[in-house]
Amino acid sequence: MNSISIRTLAATLAAASLLGLAPQGAAAQAQDTYPDKPIHLVVPFPPGGAVDILGRLIGQHLGEQLKQSVIVENRAGANGTIAYEYTAKSAPDGYTILIGSNGLATNTALYPSRTFSELESLAPIAKLGSSPLIMMVPSGSAYQSLKDVTDAAKAAPGKVTYASAGSGSSAHLGSEMLKSVTGTDMLHIPYKGGAPAIIDLTAGRVSFMLLDPLQALPQVESGRLRPIMVASPQRLALIPSVPSATDAGYPKLEASVWWGFVAPKDTPRPIIDKLNKQINAALAKPDVQKKLAPMGVTVASGSADDFGTFLHDQAATWGALIKSAHISNE
Repeated sequence: MNSISIRTLAATLAAASLLGLAPQGAAAQAQDTYPDKPIHLVVPFPPGGAVDILGRLIGQHLGEQLKQSVIVENRAGANGTIAYEYTAKSAPDGYTILIGSNGLATNTALYPSRTFSELESLAPIAKLGSSPLIMMVPSGSAYQSLKDVTDAAKAAPGKVTYASAGSGSSAHLGSEMLKSVTGTDMLHIPYKGGAPAIIDLTAGRVSFMLLDPLQALPQVESGRLRPIMVASPQRLALIPSVPSATDAGYPKLEASVWWGFVAPKDTPRPIIDKLNKQINAALAKPDVQKKLAPMGVTVASGSADDFGTFLHDQAATWGALIKSAHISNE
């Protein structure tokens, strides 16, 4: 090979090397300067609910810590599916993230014919925390305990009714788990949202409903509804006199609502880790914990991988229940 050919080959290899390294260098630089513009935080439910309140709370602190605006965008509908798909199809650059809840783990089983799967299309960032569901009855109800409810259900299968904010909601699936562990047959009455369900529960048109503390506690304080059981192994500090599921004789009954942050699947790991660190830092702040405590939220900080493991465990648990109970939102 002559000297010209050698020089030509060397130049070609150098050019190829530069072409290959340039995008990687640009990506690395983008990760180093992240974030250098506002972050969009997608909320899959309307304003005013627990997911929205928690998203805005953590988003505010996240923005302060990262020195960038965090813009909250509500995209409600289809048990979160609309927002989950929107986020999954967004650029995987860390500028679109989402705060989700139980649907992140249950929607795949609830919508089996979809080509989209939250577990496969979204990357876990961090778990925020969880709250146990509380079994609520009208203030004038004859039911004083979970045993009263199960005895009535066994005496007249299908006559005891329970409300939910809709098929596949946490109240629905939690009640189905209650039916499963207690061996009872109770009738599901789905509503289009939590507000109309609570109105009918207060009026005594349905027997009970599982509510998260944010929904339940104001009803307890007003005297409109009465708690008879917390669907978790331990009692809830906010209402310590109310028996836990273990107290009621069902230690395997555990139904909660939980929240966590996700991003599009191919978001670079350094960005995921940076967001995880900052979200955990926000959750550790005393003023944040002071606001979460009255909502009955137990903070559950950890790594992105921890949250990923949790999501898959939840999908397995609730997916099996959804299948055995023949529940489908299609």
